[in-house]
Amino acid sequence: MTKWTTNNIPPQHGRSAVVTGTGGLGFETALALARAGANVVIAGRNPQKGADAVAAIRNAVSGAQVRFGKLDLANLASIAEFAAQLAQEQDGLELLINNAGVMRTPERRETSDGFELQLGTNYLGHFALTAHLLPLLKRGQKPRVVTVGSVAARWGAINFDDLQAEGGYKPMQVYSQSKLACIMFAFELNRRSEATGWGVQSVAAHPGISRTDLIPNGPGWSSLPGFARRYLWFLYQPAWQGALPALFAATEPAARSGAYYGPDRLGGTRGHPIQEKPPRQALDTAVAARLWETSLELTNVDIRVGRPQALTAPT
Repeated sequence: MTKWTTNNIPPQHGRSAVVTGTGGLGFETALALARAGANVVIAGRNPQKGADAVAAIRNAVSGAQVRFGKLDLANLASIAEFAAQLAQEQDGLELLINNAGVMRTPERRETSDGFELQLGTNYLGHFALTAHLLPLLKRGQKPRVVTVGSVAARWGAINFDDLQAEGGYKPMQVYSQSKLACIMFAFELNRRSEATGWGVQSVAAHPGISRTDLIPNGPGWSSLPGFARRYLWFLYQPAWQGALPALFAATEPAARSGAYYGPDRLGGTRGHPIQEKPPRQALDTAVAARLWETSLELTNVDIRVGRPQALTAPT
């Protein structure tokens, strides 16, 4: 079978996309979509990094339609402001790539809203962002939401008794929980979209093990993961390749709504996109439904069956 690459992305002219994260996978995803003709908003919290990403994409792609949007996924007010601004700028949205994240911060930290940082940024921030952008997505042409998980989700569990890791913080355990939550959200969003007729496809993907700034920005270069990242760099595939599963999920006509895509080699750590079996715990619909309701309460947004338009701004 032919290995899927960015050369297989269908023309995206006339389609708009939001990609969270200005570096690494986010940058490569935005670059590929812009090259295919999409109108891309690359969203992040650092305006300078955003400007650099936009400039790099425009230098690489003549006539690229790309702009930066200020978005702090660790701040519910910022998420609401970003969505409101986007709604003023365009009538619909075709692609939302929930990609940005933090990994294995050595000590427990909190978002501005009091959530544990990894859960709050990786999962709850994207949950709230999707809720606020749902009206735009519903007006898009064949809209898709792609939420990026991780191989670490295989060892994750949703700990409702200590969801915010206040009783005990273990960096990798908390990261795995946040990424499992992302995958479960993707599946639950798809189920609810189908049940309510929103017409929004939801797909999950993961990048394998890729050379990005997640480790340097998390545990740091002096940590054991940082040492491996620096000196065993050949174990990590390049970021452009890590972005392929999410790009496949976002653009490939054959990609299945409600499915999970990752690399095809070495236990899903590197290679080209392929549909793979999700972590067993990601298929627990009772836990997913409880997580959904808990997330609604925590983020103060509303995506209810029968009330798909009812979105409330965070307080």
